[in-house]
Amino acid sequence: MNQHAKLRIGHSACPHDCPSTCALEVEVLDNNRIGRVHGAKANSYTAGVVCAKVARYADRVHHPDRLLKPLARAGAKGEGAWKEASWEAALDLVAEKFIAAEEKYGSETVWPYFYAGTMGLVQRDGIERLRHAKKYSGFFGSICTNLAWTGWMMGVGALRGPDPREMAKADCVVIWGTNAVVTQVNVMTHAMRARKERGAKIVVIDIYDNATMKQADLGLVLRPGTDGALACAVMHVLFRDGLADRAYLERYTDDPRGLEEHLRSRTPEWAAAITGLSVAEIEAFARIVGTTKKTYFRLGYGFARQRNGSINMHAASSIAAVTGAWQYEGGGAFHSNSGIFKLNQDVLEGTAMRDPNIRYLDHSRIGPVLTGAQDALYGGPPVTAMLIQNTNPANVAPEQRLVKQGFLREDLFTCVHEQFMTDTAKLADVVLPATMFLEHDDIYKGGGNQHITLGPKLIEPPEGPRTNHYVNEELGKRLGVGDRPGFGLTEREHIDIILGKRGLGSFDSLREQKWVDLQPDFDDAHFINGFGHADKKFHFRPNWTGQSAPNRPPKSMGLFGPVERLPEFPDHVELIEVADEEHPFRLATSPARNFLNSSFAETPVSKAKEGRPELLIHREDAEALGIENGGRVEVGNRRGDLVLHARFFDGVKRGVVIAEGIWPNSAHERGEGINVLTGADAPAPYGGAAVHDNKVWLRAL
Repeated sequence: MNQHAKLRIGHSACPHDCPSTCALEVEVLDNNRIGRVHGAKANSYTAGVVCAKVARYADRVHHPDRLLKPLARAGAKGEGAWKEASWEAALDLVAEKFIAAEEKYGSETVWPYFYAGTMGLVQRDGIERLRHAKKYSGFFGSICTNLAWTGWMMGVGALRGPDPREMAKADCVVIWGTNAVVTQVNVMTHAMRARKERGAKIVVIDIYDNATMKQADLGLVLRPGTDGALACAVMHVLFRDGLADRAYLERYTDDPRGLEEHLRSRTPEWAAAITGLSVAEIEAFARIVGTTKKTYFRLGYGFARQRNGSINMHAASSIAAVTGAWQYEGGGAFHSNSGIFKLNQDVLEGTAMRDPNIRYLDHSRIGPVLTGAQDALYGGPPVTAMLIQNTNPANVAPEQRLVKQGFLREDLFTCVHEQFMTDTAKLADVVLPATMFLEHDDIYKGGGNQHITLGPKLIEPPEGPRTNHYVNEELGKRLGVGDRPGFGLTEREHIDIILGKRGLGSFDSLREQKWVDLQPDFDDAHFINGFGHADKKFHFRPNWTGQSAPNRPPKSMGLFGPVERLPEFPDHVELIEVADEEHPFRLATSPARNFLNSSFAETPVSKAKEGRPELLIHREDAEALGIENGGRVEVGNRRGDLVLHARFFDGVKRGVVIAEGIWPNSAHERGEGINVLTGADAPAPYGGAAVHDNKVWLRAL
């Protein structure tokens, strides 16, 4: 009774790498403990809904295995022998090692490495201030969005779109390249509302019959990397059957006649052979979107996981231009609103101190970087010191064997700032315990919606964990840059600066508001006044090498991959790892419902619900190879091999296999995870990580 009497509701935002960035209501039991976590009902996008894994966040905050004290390696690398250290001693050691590395090889030998374990701007991006002040190697963050954002920008020219809440006003919602039930549940909130209130049709396009497809009126299961072929065939039908909005095309697009001519040979029969869909399925999809003006295309990050993903995203977004769906409330295409926020983080990141002559390194290529590949090092010295925050590359990065080989180098010093003893922390020299999002102040922006949301500190952390901001500040002092611009400020002061520069008030005013809605008006969001290019047109003819994009690599890195093969118009181009005689299967490493990248794999309910690492395989493929349901199966390619348990699954095309979730490496019987099989080559034109694009062989064990 006393506990309930003390219960209060605190307001925050989910910090995880998910487009939903849910506004949260947190049951705060006392100064140190939380209960359940709920979606904020008053937030018009979150609408009271939150995923199950975040609802039980107390399992993470109060987990008995949380890191609570700084640790220094006491044995061989990766051996697991540690000794406790004070914060002072641990930070002194890190600074000492960084200074020694710099004295030997120059400042570029140090590589601060981070990503999206928290999406909070202060705790995530403050490491850049230390990087710029010290002239450490630059960080090209490529693993998540690049291929999708690049393809979107080629056509639309701006990273925004129709209000995601408008899905509820659509007559058809096309959910393409995202398993929204698993990865961004709020998409389903608004899509299901459209079905309930308007009788809207839901179309789901993916590479397997997943939880989202089970909600569909029409579900299309295609072969991985063939979305562009489907899009082209749909547009062929739209032109063929008089369903293209020619008035819209003439006013708003760059070359509709050239596109129509190009598509004459991209028939449903042509696409059926490539995608594995039937001609009837393609015709039915084209008929639905062609006769339903208010069709909302919700295009996801699945496009970012194939080497031809930029081509596929561009092709899929082109359909809405051919139908003219952009003109209508509840119509058009949407991928991300990340371009609307326009927050100035110059003070936080210390951008005035950035030296343009310092090299950048591609974070998806950490394996080649740490093993000394010359093309990955861009002419600079080896990386011999690292500070890692908010990411777990030994588990999530491609070409895992190279990553691990690099971390085990005796001449590499690694400090990992973490909440749990992850696969990366296990390979470190110093491990520092980190706070969780409810234990520090931060601010968040929602790419999948339109809100900036405050995440104020709601509880005290256990004794021991410290914030990312604290670590960056303390290292700044020890490394001689603590007096440089941007250092010496609190989290709240940084938030005040960021909000103030945007005219959005302060930490205190936003704490009262909880969030701010920055959705552009209808005409801007629907490009009624023109698209984001200089000519105001949607571009069917993309400028693959010249188009600006939020995640375009710095000029010093150049372009990536076979740019000469990128097409003049929307098309299917096999830049993917095509199955061959030696590797007859295509493997995708799709998200699991109860994990988020490598987060939540430590919580008991999530682990229990996921069971064990498995390979979804079509029954007929399994039987042809003598693989039993539940049996052990070896999966391999030129990068490596590992063992999974087979699960018969007929909701996938023959020749395609799915491994859901990024399980810890230790969850696999050989101690190596699924990213042993994924490639670290940078796809055309602006890079990325094509982790769903793998050719493999299978063998029954």
